[in-house]
Amino acid sequence: MPLWQEIPLLLIIAFVLATVIKTFVVQAFYIPSGSMEQTLLVSDRVLVNKFVYDTRDPRRGEVVVFRGTDSWVPENGVQQNTGALATAGRMLGGLIGAAPPDEKDFVKRVIGVGGDVVQCCDKDGRVEVNGTPLVEPYIFEDDPIQERPFGPVTVPDGRLFMMGDHRSRSADSRVYLNDQWRGTIPVEAVIGQAYATAWPASRWGLLPEPDTFSDVPTALGEKPHSEPQPAGATALLVLPVLFGPFGLLWSRRAPRWLLRPDSRRRRRLRW
Repeated sequence: MPLWQEIPLLLIIAFVLATVIKTFVVQAFYIPSGSMEQTLLVSDRVLVNKFVYDTRDPRRGEVVVFRGTDSWVPENGVQQNTGALATAGRMLGGLIGAAPPDEKDFVKRVIGVGGDVVQCCDKDGRVEVNGTPLVEPYIFEDDPIQERPFGPVTVPDGRLFMMGDHRSRSADSRVYLNDQWRGTIPVEAVIGQAYATAWPASRWGLLPEPDTFSDVPTALGEKPHSEPQPAGATALLVLPVLFGPFGLLWSRRAPRWLLRPDSRRRRRLRW
């Protein structure tokens, strides 16, 4: 095909692939607030695994992106233009995590799962889950100890108790304890697990699960059991690059010998 025909076709294919990946595999999200500092900073872009919870439920300690319920107040305060061009721009920007976040998207850490009893505080001001005080090294700044107490809250089955790492600035489940579900959110509202920071480049890396909950018993008093990290997290980190518009265009413009490993052998035979 002539170049003037091939480039638009490649762009269409690239954006279709990017949309499929965003919908079913991995999506970049923009961090709009400081509620997860210092784990995640304002304007960070995180990659979210959207299929991991198709096979299991979220676990304590994982950082997840979710849709807030009706009672949750947006944290980003972004006033979005509703015009056609602005909407199209947000759709394209959303493919690479550059667009402002949806006002109902939140990112928090899972503290309690269905059946857990969450409360604060023990004598040292620590949150307790099923009677076990948590050692939380990821906390950035906490509320004064006299302002921390809440609960106990029994998390309903199929729901999650969420808290931010910047406790003094996070409007999380603690703020909505008076709603119908005691501030918990349904598992179905979870979009995916935030597993890596993709931007800025200086903060590139995976988000490991902490050991905080390794000794916390289940709601039935059973000993916790550790599960291996899902394989392929590092590979997922490069998917947006491999399948994005620039990756596909690069493959069109790249030297043919890079794309055809047998070409050198053929050249030697001709020589």
